[in-house]
Amino acid sequence: MHIRLINPNSTASMTAQALDSALRVKHMDTKISAANPVDTPVSIEGGADEALAVPGLLQEIRKGEQLGVNAYVIACFDDPGLHAAREVARGPVIGICQAAVQVAMTISRRFSIITTLPRSIPIIEDLVGNYGAERHCRRVRAINLPVLGLEEDPLAAELMLIREIEAAKKEDAAEAIILGCAGMSALCDRLREATGVPVIDGVTAAVKLAEALVGAGYSTSKVNAYDYPRIKGIELVA
Repeated sequence: MHIRLINPNSTASMTAQALDSALRVKHMDTKISAANPVDTPVSIEGGADEALAVPGLLQEIRKGEQLGVNAYVIACFDDPGLHAAREVARGPVIGICQAAVQVAMTISRRFSIITTLPRSIPIIEDLVGNYGAERHCRRVRAINLPVLGLEEDPLAAELMLIREIEAAKKEDAAEAIILGCAGMSALCDRLREATGVPVIDGVTAAVKLAEALVGAGYSTSKVNAYDYPRIKGIELVA
């Protein structure tokens, strides 16, 4: 099968990091390719950035459809354009927030999420509610570091995340931790070892979920809500 990982922002180094994480966990027979638009924000931090990123994301999925891609992973924790992407794609489209939340609810009773900036907290809280996990999510926390700061000073980011995970264990009684940014995926294993708590990276969770869905023969429903977009405004030429 061919899974396409799409980073909706335009930072190629972040795309490469997410791809490395995906390649570490994929099945030997799975092909994973990665792409990012070039005309979107360099990072997605809020609703305006999300809106600007969606057209480029949809264009990348349309390219994937022409290449016969079997499933897509949207490598941004806000899951931007997820429902629109499912209208365009034949195969499953997995958002890394939804995948991580589903994994967390499977391996723990209660979990907390740690993201980058405080402004992302209400966005993620709304997503958690939309995915039916409000009762399971103890808290959404932020380390108050911009997304690009994860690459600029990874050691400082790791130490901040460790401190926040320890606080979540103590104050939230969290049994698992979700990393609330695709740019954190490279730190997942070290954070798990340092804190002794299950730490979930949405990129790897989404890849394995995509493999499972494709392997079981599931595709995106084209009945009603996720049907292909209607073609409009075409003029007939005599």
